[in-house]
Amino acid sequence: MKIQKYSRQRESIINYLKSTKEHPTADTVYMNIRNIYPNVSLGTVYRNLNLLVEQGDVLKIICGDGSVRYDGNPMQHYHFICTDCSSVQDLEMPPESLKHIDLIASTGFEGDIHGHTALFYGRCFECKKNYL
Repeated sequence: MKIQKYSRQRESIINYLKSTKEHPTADTVYMNIRNIYPNVSLGTVYRNLNLLVEQGDVLKIICGDGSVRYDGNPMQHYHFICTDCSSVQDLEMPPESLKHIDLIASTGFEGDIHGHTALFYGRCFECKKNYL
């Protein structure tokens, strides 16, 4: 792998993502980084987000509605996506609670399964309150 030079913008992006539980879009990251680096381009933010995902420092969450969100917590965990407001939230459940899925998936599969991802969909608490 090619060694990357240090970048203040990249450092700011990862610090921002680690400081929020909001799972922002690239545009939201861009707007926040512009507060620190007014001349940063949206392309620079996208390139750095892609690099951070490639390096395993950031998770890329493809939401199924065409939107992409980013998470500064690269450890295995699960997400909930609200089908009403499109918010993305961390689910408080141990990653090993779905470990059996790897065993089920490996049945009849000749390769090696090393893990999985799962997204849960429904209505978040705020939308559920407003719906009633």
